[in-house]
Amino acid sequence: MKIKADYANAPQWKELNIKSRLPEQLKCLDELAHNMWWAWNYEARRLFKRLDRDLFEEVNHNPVLLLERLSYDRKMAIVKDRALMDNVKEVYKKFREYIDVKPDKKRPSVAYFSMEYGLNQVLKIYSGGLGMLAGDYLKEASDSNVDMCAVGFLYRYGYFTQSLSMDGQQIAKYDAQNFNSLPIERELDENGNQVVVDVPYRNYQVHALVWRVNVGRIKLYLLDTDNDMNSEFDKPITHSLYGGDWENRLKQEILLGIGGILTLKKLGIKKQIYHCNEGHAALCNLQRLVDYVDGGLTFNQAMELVRASSLYTVHTPVPAGHDYFDEALFGKYMGDYPARLGISWDEFIGMGRQNPEDHNERFCMSIFACNTCQEVNGVSKLHGWVSQKMFAPIWAGYYPEENHVGYVTNGVHFPTWTATEWRELYDKYFDPTFMSDQSNEQIWHAIYNVPDEEIWNTRLALKNKLVNYIREKFTQTWLRNQGDPARVVSLLERINPNALMIGFCRRFATYKRAHLLFTDLDRLNKIVNNPDRPVLFFFSGKAHPADGAGQGLIKKIYEISQRPEFLGKIIFLEDYDMRLARRLVSGVDIWMNTPTRPLEASGTSGEKAEMNGVVNLSVLDGWWVEGYRKGAGWALPQERTYQNQSYQDQLDAATIYSLLENEIIPMYYNKNKEGFSADWIKVIKNSIATIAPHYTMKRQLDDYYSKFYNKEAARFKKLSANDNRLAKEIALWKETVAERWDSIHVVSREDGVLDNGGETGVSYKIRYVIDEQGLDNAVGLELVTLKPETDPSDRKVLSVHPFKMVKHEGNNYTFELSIEPEMAGSFRCCVRMFPSNANLPHRQDFCYVKWLD
Repeated sequence: MKIKADYANAPQWKELNIKSRLPEQLKCLDELAHNMWWAWNYEARRLFKRLDRDLFEEVNHNPVLLLERLSYDRKMAIVKDRALMDNVKEVYKKFREYIDVKPDKKRPSVAYFSMEYGLNQVLKIYSGGLGMLAGDYLKEASDSNVDMCAVGFLYRYGYFTQSLSMDGQQIAKYDAQNFNSLPIERELDENGNQVVVDVPYRNYQVHALVWRVNVGRIKLYLLDTDNDMNSEFDKPITHSLYGGDWENRLKQEILLGIGGILTLKKLGIKKQIYHCNEGHAALCNLQRLVDYVDGGLTFNQAMELVRASSLYTVHTPVPAGHDYFDEALFGKYMGDYPARLGISWDEFIGMGRQNPEDHNERFCMSIFACNTCQEVNGVSKLHGWVSQKMFAPIWAGYYPEENHVGYVTNGVHFPTWTATEWRELYDKYFDPTFMSDQSNEQIWHAIYNVPDEEIWNTRLALKNKLVNYIREKFTQTWLRNQGDPARVVSLLERINPNALMIGFCRRFATYKRAHLLFTDLDRLNKIVNNPDRPVLFFFSGKAHPADGAGQGLIKKIYEISQRPEFLGKIIFLEDYDMRLARRLVSGVDIWMNTPTRPLEASGTSGEKAEMNGVVNLSVLDGWWVEGYRKGAGWALPQERTYQNQSYQDQLDAATIYSLLENEIIPMYYNKNKEGFSADWIKVIKNSIATIAPHYTMKRQLDDYYSKFYNKEAARFKKLSANDNRLAKEIALWKETVAERWDSIHVVSREDGVLDNGGETGVSYKIRYVIDEQGLDNAVGLELVTLKPETDPSDRKVLSVHPFKMVKHEGNNYTFELSIEPEMAGSFRCCVRMFPSNANLPHRQDFCYVKWLD
């Protein structure tokens, strides 16, 4: 026979994980490395850095990878180094004292759901502000010792890394994460096997591995579909954050919401409050409804319990920013659920529609969240109002300012975002109770006792740290991508750490208006090239790969930065991540933000800057509307001068130029004989003393408890007591009222003032007799008066006066209102009837309204 030239079968590769063995004395370091506590405790980071400084930089500050790559000789040298081992014991002791504290059971327990978490640059499961907020929230939950767990995804590729081509085009690269080298652990069952959750997708199941991130005292459970149990169509569900088409997005949101609840059930975890961080997680309430119905409750009874224990936080200020799914696609995956709930398909999909009867309207996750959560909140005071208007059509019969949408202004996790130099300064001068009482402004006033020179030197140290970081990190990248070595060297030489540094670093969406600074290049040229008062601008941020306009903006800024007059004066720093962000929010002098009003829901990067003595220059939008204090930063007006956006952009650009030329730059360079500007230090101190204490994550977490968690937990406890007795009663009451609502009618009325008008200073009585159709005092009446149409405010309601029920005979209930007009003018008035029950949390919980003739 003829012998084949080659003959081999395909290898059946197996993943073999070889762990680096640590000496017994160093095994505590593995425990430390696998808890994200190190990410916000500088003593732990310093310890890992001491183990091998060069290797620590090489592994991008990943302690798990550091321990894996430490040589045997280095490990033994560490063991023999008495001073270093003392440091190991000291840090581990502090860690154990922290971890071993039991959760505070006096506060309600919480399950938190989010698509992304920004915990550290090592773990790429975040993209931007939403993830930063969620990561900071878990860290503060740990520091505040609350009973919380969280659910998210372990992305194989995460969000993309960014580089720029020679012409400034954004290049998105998706690098696979090696899960075995990350600070995560497999969640194991009682047999030592990794937990697998089976998530139903209509007529088949997706199998998700469960991983755990130890975030201090908090457990974050991450789902991972990239495994051999799944088909090639389902492995990619957890490949990329916000990646894929709309079908993949729906599959992700099914996995997060439904799969997240199934994960907690499998782990035996039950919490009092279920918090959806954005609408992506809304389907967690669907699975909870199914579980209650499977347990013997009706749909309406189940809804009472689910709503009472659910909170939805919205971060998006415009309807277009929410996720909508076509009915056909939604039905493909969700078609079985109505039968499981005991309702029709139209009733089910209507829960995600602004107008439930509109069959052309797509299913919106955010509307579903509003309909299944008792409480809804925006992420700043202004955004709360924007959200009230945005969601108002869901609750017809009430004006936006009347609905229950509230707000909690975002904060930032102080230990994560405050540079070590500032942490040590605060430890030196602030009261010892500071970390447990961060919102106490009086404690922060101690900054006024810090010598000006010490503040200035701290700022200079961080500016130099930023410049050194840029030179170390970006030199090779720039040489590789930007072609001309001489140009790169010239750029690096021109980075002046003594210049006034201004940072504009955030997601590159067009509404952020990064282009404002470049409206007048001649004027900008004079600003940055003044030899006596140099100014340096840093830009950084990513545009979504599908956002062509955002990418075009990056390209434009990059092109301008390469012009001879701007080289080394305007610098774009690519691949904005948490590590670069920490350097920038502490290293620049001014943090600039110029969003189109009112599209900045909150914005937290400026809050991070506050903790580091960096001063804000921002449009009064998002958090800065509340945060701005005169003498502690600079603000562009909240009100628009022009409806034409182009004109408004030109005005805002001119305002920025003027502030820089006439106030900011002269103040910064008005240096005394000691070499610093006392006026600038005063602004820094004012900023730290009067703004920073109000924007910590501790204040935010405390707000969530006081505004939402506590009252929801108390109400849920009442509803669920005695085999859910009150929940069943309320459901039955609502059903009865709904059946008879259209039959409830006015028997008689006396309201001459409404028909004929009246005079100020005269008292008028309005009387209505209502036939309640056998209901027992189940309705309320109120007189709603709107502001005159000439009023420029977009808040329409002038006053709401409740009627008093004075008597009833059979089914007829008499309501009276005495009113004395205080203002003359032309007003629109109408009497509103609504269901009345003291056990309802608010009107929108049962949003039936009838306007009476």
